[in-house]
Amino acid sequence: MIKNYLVAMMLFFGASQVIAQQQIKGSVSDDTGPIPGVSVVVKGTTTGTTTDFDGNYSIAANDGDVLLFSYVGYEPQEIVVSGKVINVTLKSGVSLDEVVLVGNRAKPRTILDSPVPIDNIGVAELKNTGQPTVDKMLTYKVPSFNSTTQAISDGTAHFDPADLRGLGPSRTLVLVNGKRKNQSALVYINDTPGKGEVGVDLKSIPAAAIERIEVLRDGASAQYGSDAIAGVINMVLKKDVEFTTVSAKAGVTTEGDGFNFGADLNTSLNLGKEGSYLNFTLGYYQQEETNRAGTPGKDDLFGVAADDPTFGDWLSENPDLGMTVGQPELKIMDIFVNAGVPIGDKGAEFYTFGGLTYRTGKSFALYRTPYWVQDPYNLLHEAGTEYQGFQPTFETDIRDNNMTVGFKWDWLGFNVDLSGTYGRNAVDYEVNNTLNVDLGANSPTSFEVGGYTFSNTLANLDLSRELGAFVVSFGAEVRGERFTAKPGDFASYYNPSGAGGAQSFPGLQPANAVNADRHNYGVYGALDWEPTEKILIGGAVRYEDFSDFGDNTSWKINGRYSLGEKGAIRASYSTGFRAPSLHQIYLSNVQTLVSGGTISNQGTFNNVDPIIRDGLGVPQLTAETSKNISAGITFKPISNLSLSLDFYNVKVDNRVLFTNEIGFDADTANTNPVEQILIDNSITSLKFFVNAVNTNTTGVDLVANYRNIELGSGKLGATLAANFNNTDIDGKIDTPALLEDNGYDIFNRKEQSRILSARPKTKVLLGFDYEINKWNLALNNTYFGEVTWQHATDEDKDQTFAGKVITDLIFGYQFSDRLSASLSVSNLLDVYPDEIETGGDVVTDLGGRFKYPWEVNQFGTNGTTISGGLNFKF
Repeated sequence: MIKNYLVAMMLFFGASQVIAQQQIKGSVSDDTGPIPGVSVVVKGTTTGTTTDFDGNYSIAANDGDVLLFSYVGYEPQEIVVSGKVINVTLKSGVSLDEVVLVGNRAKPRTILDSPVPIDNIGVAELKNTGQPTVDKMLTYKVPSFNSTTQAISDGTAHFDPADLRGLGPSRTLVLVNGKRKNQSALVYINDTPGKGEVGVDLKSIPAAAIERIEVLRDGASAQYGSDAIAGVINMVLKKDVEFTTVSAKAGVTTEGDGFNFGADLNTSLNLGKEGSYLNFTLGYYQQEETNRAGTPGKDDLFGVAADDPTFGDWLSENPDLGMTVGQPELKIMDIFVNAGVPIGDKGAEFYTFGGLTYRTGKSFALYRTPYWVQDPYNLLHEAGTEYQGFQPTFETDIRDNNMTVGFKWDWLGFNVDLSGTYGRNAVDYEVNNTLNVDLGANSPTSFEVGGYTFSNTLANLDLSRELGAFVVSFGAEVRGERFTAKPGDFASYYNPSGAGGAQSFPGLQPANAVNADRHNYGVYGALDWEPTEKILIGGAVRYEDFSDFGDNTSWKINGRYSLGEKGAIRASYSTGFRAPSLHQIYLSNVQTLVSGGTISNQGTFNNVDPIIRDGLGVPQLTAETSKNISAGITFKPISNLSLSLDFYNVKVDNRVLFTNEIGFDADTANTNPVEQILIDNSITSLKFFVNAVNTNTTGVDLVANYRNIELGSGKLGATLAANFNNTDIDGKIDTPALLEDNGYDIFNRKEQSRILSARPKTKVLLGFDYEINKWNLALNNTYFGEVTWQHATDEDKDQTFAGKVITDLIFGYQFSDRLSASLSVSNLLDVYPDEIETGGDVVTDLGGRFKYPWEVNQFGTNGTTISGGLNFKF
């Protein structure tokens, strides 16, 4: 009886799937020769590989399986397996037909077949931006993605905030080979885009290890869980490569600063078993600081005039007030691996991938002028010499490591993927070239001021199968997270006089120490149905339960109507959620603020502190929820021209925000309950995290590609891509009753502008790529739309910074099959943002120390950078 039941089950689930697989080999070429990097996938599975430098590939498959061959600029081909050798010749096509894995766990689809908008960006395209790191490469390739370097912003200067569709760093999920990447340890608490949020450290993934990046521009919480409200970025690592590649690149700005140098090595090792791979990447990158400080010639922050009888000489000799404002110093070392080994002869595979990144950095704080902070004990200047003041440095020591181990196999016709992932990001802070005035002659000039760590541990089980017109997938995830904060040394926070501890950044105190953790589990299911070749209907649902705030259920439906080879009409609707990060729940510290010559201490209290929960009546943080709708069309009028247009609307409820400073009001005769809390804690203002805002984001994405245009003896490709978006705050800000009753705003105009106007509402990319003989030329133009800084209370002091076009020019020359060189000129026309208007509010430019906007930063302030590189294969 049992035997007959098992036989029936095997027939039902397709016993043919367990037929012994064989290793299929072959090559892929076009009319000019072999094509490296072609995607080869067993259709209906997640089994795939890419061709090596000579266009060769090897993949495990059964007779009767269908192999799908695809590559940027070529039409895909499907070949039924029959025999052990399959050679393929691809015809010129368009990038719209690229195969992507993100957005569907069960069945790889082309971009044309996908019911949601996805970008597929190869490593060659990334490097053709001329940018040094992955986050900046994406900024110049994906219109809805933004990341800019921040200056004079403590830890944020070393973790550039990055986001999709202007929805903040917290709402973009980052994957590596389809597995969740850990967030960084840092909360952006300074006055920058993304303030109060937590993102992923995109500088921890070297471009040399990446084969391609898939950007899913649609809500995907029902498939991947928390954080995927704005979309998903999937970093696909290189597998087997035929040659070892060594690359080196160096550059410098036309101002003579900001020198950068990078070198990397990528290779594959033979593990001795057919179908196995081990890809290895070793990288190094460094950059020096740039300086684009303002030169006011007077100090509006402290009200010291240029002809001041005491300090006039110092001001005339230091018109920039001693400042260094620009990109920080940076050194990055990383090592990445991606490996897989077939097990048995039935398509099973053991795989592992991950990497370790070590990064150090140095940025700068506000210069302490001679009349601001004294040095009576000659700690920072020699006795007998004229005291010139000092600029503290903020230095970081960052470690990011991520590793996944897993198995894939076939079971009763299902593709099964079981994996475990551990990821950790840690940062330690030092403040140097400074002092603690309360320690007098005993003050050190270098301070360990504390640090943070964040880690997650995941176990994932995913199953998928194609059953006729249906593709079903389901699975489960268990995740544990931990956030820690360690205090600085005693000298860094010693503060009996209220002067602030170590100048520029007082150390974390023992009361700020944190060791918090939580766990959650999630289960999901998804079903795609293709009743005809033209119609695709899909849906997914996911349930997650968190140990610290409760559960959530998200769902998604999508559909696509194929127009055949001419394109498709697509639409989706989904609900989503984002769990408040552990950082946002437990972070606390004290910062030194300078405003109008007044030095004050600001306390950040965490969400579990009785002062916040009981004293101010702030509720427990809970999950943000979202509703995401998108609709679009892809159109391919001719073989080399493709267009896509997608509309989207994302509504986020209960958005977690970081409040503005809440301090003393103008009534000095009476003390209200909020002021009493400030007095009791020896601070002048406080801030906290709270669910308080609903937002509504509406936008349009446009992508047009025209490839293989015959022009002279070469071929021209052109790309036009654009994003238009707008975010509004829906309804009233949810202010706790005690604060509202005493007349406090918790999210003033200045803070609102960080989510409404700190990122460009319009961004347009127009790029041309021309290949002729051994030359490759790329001309990219990126329009960053206007951004607006809003004053906290006075709209007459607002400033809008106009949109600008950044032009990049890249030359490449192939000396031989093994050696190539490149020359890039980033920001060819030396474009800078509008300058900050002075005479309005000294807070805007911190008394003239900033020439260019720093709270709303479109594209940085480095100006023109010239870089050259060499690439050698052996």
